[in-house]
Order: sequence, then structure tokens, then C-alpha cells
Amino acid sequence: MRIYISADMEGVTGLVDADDVQPGGRDYERGRAKMAEDVNAAVRGALAAGAAHVLVNDAHGPMRNLLPEALHPAARLVRGRPKQLGMLEGLTGEYDAVLCVGYHSRAGAPGVLSHSFMGHEIEDMWLDGRPVGEIGLAQATAAALGVPVVALTGDDAACAEMTEWDPSVATVPVKYARDRFAAELRPEAEAREAIEETVAAALTPAPRRPAPSAAEATLAVRWQSASVAATLLGIPGVTADDPRTVRASGPLPALYRQFGVWMRVASSLTNQPPYC
Repeated sequence: MRIYISADMEGVTGLVDADDVQPGGRDYERGRAKMAEDVNAAVRGALAAGAAHVLVNDAHGPMRNLLPEALHPAARLVRGRPKQLGMLEGLTGEYDAVLCVGYHSRAGAPGVLSHSFMGHEIEDMWLDGRPVGEIGLAQATAAALGVPVVALTGDDAACAEMTEWDPSVATVPVKYARDRFAAELRPEAEAREAIEETVAAALTPAPRRPAPSAAEATLAVRWQSASVAATLLGIPGVTADDPRTVRASGPLPALYRQFGVWMRVASSLTNQPPYC
């Protein structure tokens, strides 16, 4: 069994504030250590279920948060950026399952550190008319490759968003949102034991894989800046719904890759890096 882990940071056990997850923040070094502990719990669960190969993609912000020496020695790590597939870099149809660790709810939704990919720059997103954030776009892209997302960890809002998007995915709430920068924290040992046990159960027996799909999907994004939307209209296939909302259609994961280009354009215009 080959297992892929996409590791974000806002949904990690114990973290609630930008200072916990942004390089240079006063608690960032502590936060990146906690990120490794959550990821390692998921790796242990995968190994307990019989995984022979585990690939971890550091999917948060600069994508250099996980220190290689802090990662479980059985796992391989994809680190740094840019990456053509961003939060799913390295995922192919050769994998049997995806685990999303440390994920958060979408922009505008209740939840700890909720946003969609670019902090305040993205106001809303829709996939085939359905409100979507990092969780739904990851699940849909993996499914198009024929790989199921089988487990997700994060706060209770992220878990609820995953369940609404795909109720077959096992979820582990490691904290309970009180506001965007406040949460009731689950005891760390308890949370990581739950991650390990849930992942092992989700992979036993080996998950059934969906058929890969080349069907077209449509992604629409409403930006805070009309300048971003206007500039993106220079990309073939991108059309405008209104002065701040653009859309494009195509098969996943190609559409996911194109969205990565949109974020790089937005970053160059706003001086705000893609965050995730």
C-alpha cells in the first residue's frame, strides 16, 4: 500500500493564531514541531495498516515547515516551492489513499484560521457551483486521479466541511473552534492517539479506489482585488463572471495546476505570497 499525506498547519493540534503558523511568528518554531508530531501520528497509523511507502508533502505556506530530522524515518518528504500541484505535489494514480493532516475550513466559514489558499486575497471559491476551499479541491483532485481521501485531521469546522463534501472520509477533530483565533484544545496525547488509530482504521482493509476521471470541472474564484481578476483574463480560457470573479473549465488535476498559476499572478500583484 502506497500512502500520500498532504500536511497543512492551521489545523494542527494546539495551534490557533498566525504567530503559531507563520515563519517569524513568536510561536512558529513550536508550531512546526507540533505539525511534525501530528504528521508522525498519521505515518504511524499508515504503517500499522501495512503501508509499504509513505510520501509526505509539506503543503503549508513556504512549504519548508517540516524539518526532515523531525519526520518519521519511514516517510519521504516533499519540501519547498514552487510546486506544479502545490498542496498535492507528488500525488499520482499510483497511490492507494490520501491523508489530509492539519487542514482548515474555507474562506468565510467558521473555523480556526479559516481561509482559502491566499489568506485575505480570495473571498470565495466554487467547484462546479459548489462552495469549495482547500479541503474540497484536494478531495476532488485526488478522486480525479483515482485516489480516495480516506482521513482528515483539523478543527471541528474542517472536519464538518470534509464530511459535507465527502461523508465517507474519516475525520479527527483535534480542537474545537470558539472563533477564528480561538479554540478549545483536545489534550495532545489524546489527539495524536486518535489520529494514529483513525488512520489505521481508515486503511484497514485497503480502501476502494474510485475510477480515474477526465471529466471537465469548472472552478470560479472571487478575489478581493478587481485588478487580479482583470489580469487573469489574459490567460486563455479564463472568463469573467463580474469584475472580481473569474472562472475556467477543464479536467482535474490540470485545472488545479492552472489555479496555482492564478495564485502566482495574484501574489505578484498584491505582494502577498500564496499561504495555504
